[in-house]
Amino acid sequence: MGVQVRPFLSLKDYFVSKYGRRVQKITVALPFTCPNRDGTKARGGCTFCYDGSKPSMLTPTVPLREQIRKGIEKARRKYGEDIYFFVYYQSYTNTYADIETLKRVYDTALEFEGVVGIDVGTRPDCAPEEVLDLLAEYSERGLEVWIEFGLQSANFETLKRINRAHGVSDFVDAVLRAKKRPLKVCAHVIVGLPHEDREDIIETAKLLASLPIDGVKIHPLHVIRGTVMAREYEEGLFKTISLEEYAKLCADVIEILPSEVVIHRITGEVDENLLIAPEYCKPSMKNKVINEVIKELEIRGTYQGSKTNLYLNRGAT
Repeated sequence: MGVQVRPFLSLKDYFVSKYGRRVQKITVALPFTCPNRDGTKARGGCTFCYDGSKPSMLTPTVPLREQIRKGIEKARRKYGEDIYFFVYYQSYTNTYADIETLKRVYDTALEFEGVVGIDVGTRPDCAPEEVLDLLAEYSERGLEVWIEFGLQSANFETLKRINRAHGVSDFVDAVLRAKKRPLKVCAHVIVGLPHEDREDIIETAKLLASLPIDGVKIHPLHVIRGTVMAREYEEGLFKTISLEEYAKLCADVIEILPSEVVIHRITGEVDENLLIAPEYCKPSMKNKVINEVIKELEIRGTYQGSKTNLYLNRGAT
């Protein structure tokens, strides 16, 4: 895989190894919603979610082609012409529409030179067979296709508490069905959810290690103004964890994940004017968080996969 300076397989390392150059994600926003917002399964959305996790600089009112075009132009100005791109459908549930609509928005990515892949963020209960078949078509046409499923926790009580409106079994089912196709699967997990302890987080990591996933995004819980979780935090119903605690728990997860799993993120940020807590989730502290996790692994003398349970590892017989 080439020289790897970090004690885990980062997305940047993975892309450089595969494509021989930088690959930049172009994040876009679609005018979609979620089944736990519109009443199909629940209302209000996840308790931690602000505006569908849409980056503040994006709006679905801007035409999709313009979002992609501007994103590519900005990336080329910053990193030069010799780069490739992934179009990342991020906010809300990007498989939650009819097939004709989904095909139209995914096809748009094909119109731009240098796009080598698409990345579709969604929920595990919003991945019907026809949508997975559609995504597989893009892989068969030469694109690298990732589908990102939000799990957040393997504790069903936690999932109910944060209003996910799906269970762990939905996640397992979606992963196994997606992997019957030439798709790459990334799982999202949150470290520091209310009322969870280290055992909960370890169990979540073990579940991921037992499944044929290709990537993981690890986020520290951060409390955002205007969310249900913000009200719960202000009422003193839970506390966020310190950076030191997060670094240790994140390292615990990384040690358990098999070495071939691509770790897309190990932190998460939100604009300072929206962030309530913890302080280390503001954009200016992103590198500090990453460095603290790396330092924790170095202190331990461990690395990704060093504590993978072989009986859980994929391919074990």
